Amino acid sequence: MKGQHQPIAPGLYLVATPIGAARDITLRALDIFAAADILVAEDTRTLRHLLDIHGVAIGDRPLWAYHDHNGERARPKILAALKAGKSIAYASEAGTPLVADPGYQLGRAAIEAGHNVMSAPGASAVLTALCVSGLPSDRFLFAGFAPAAASARARWLKELTAIPATLVLYESPRRLRALLRTLEDDCGPDRQAVICRELTKKFEEVTRGTLAELRAAHEGRTVKGEIVVLLDRARAAAPNTDVVEDALREALVNMSIKDSAAMVAEALGLPRRRVYQIALGLAVDK
Repeated sequence: MKGQHQPIAPGLYLVATPIGAARDITLRALDIFAAADILVAEDTRTLRHLLDIHGVAIGDRPLWAYHDHNGERARPKILAALKAGKSIAYASEAGTPLVADPGYQLGRAAIEAGHNVMSAPGASAVLTALCVSGLPSDRFLFAGFAPAAASARARWLKELTAIPATLVLYESPRRLRALLRTLEDDCGPDRQAVICRELTKKFEEVTRGTLAELRAAHEGRTVKGEIVVLLDRARAAAPNTDVVEDALREALVNMSIKDSAAMVAEALGLPRRRVYQIALGLAVDK
C-alpha cells in the first residue's frame, strides 16, 4: 500500500490517533502512516491494530517503540534517522502526541536538532471533554495528572483552582475519589465539576454536578477506564445591594432606566432582570 501513496517530506510527523472510536482517525493521518519511511509508537501493538483496521500495510518498514521507559535509549536512533533524511510518523497510544505524552521530549529534541516537526491534528481527550462538559470554554487550563501523594496533590490543586479558567485534569480510576475529596475541601461543595469517562468508547459516561454531588455519587463506586475531570472556574462573590444601587444612581444621572440597568449588570456580572428591578425602585423613590 505504501507504493500507492505520494512520498512525504523528511521530518517528524506527530500524528493524532483515536481516543476510542477507531473511525475518529483522519484521512491525512492514514496518508502519513502509509507513506512514512519509519513508524514510531508509544505502543506498537496499538498502532499495528489501528493500521490493520484501516487497511494500512506496514510492510517491511521499521516500527519502533518510543515510550517513557525507553526514551533515553530510543531518541538517538530516531534523531539519527531524521538526520539521514527519513520521514518518521510518531503516534502516542491514544490522542494527540505531546499532550501528557512521552512524545514531548522527542518533539523537543527534534526541534533542537533543526529537523522539521509537523503535526497531523485529530482526537484529543482534553478538547472532547471540554466540548461535552457544558463548562465555560473561552478560557481553560489543562494541568495533566495530579500528584499521587495527598499533601503534594493538595498544594498543587490549591494553586490551580484559584485560576479564573476551567481546569482540565487527567486522573486514574483508583485515585478519583481522593481527588474529588481534595477538590471539595479546597473549593467548597458547591463548585461545579464534570467527570468524563471512556470518551468516544462503548461505555462513555459524562457526569455533571457540584463537587459534593460528584463525590457522593462516586464514594462507594468502583470505576474503570480513562478519566478526565473538569472543574468550573471560581465565581466572584456577588456585589451587595448597596454597591449595585450606588452604581445605578450614578448611571441614572445621564441614562435611561433600561440602559443604566444593562450597563451596571454587565459591569458587575449580574442578571440584567435583577438589576432592572432595583433600578425601577430607585426611579420610583426619586
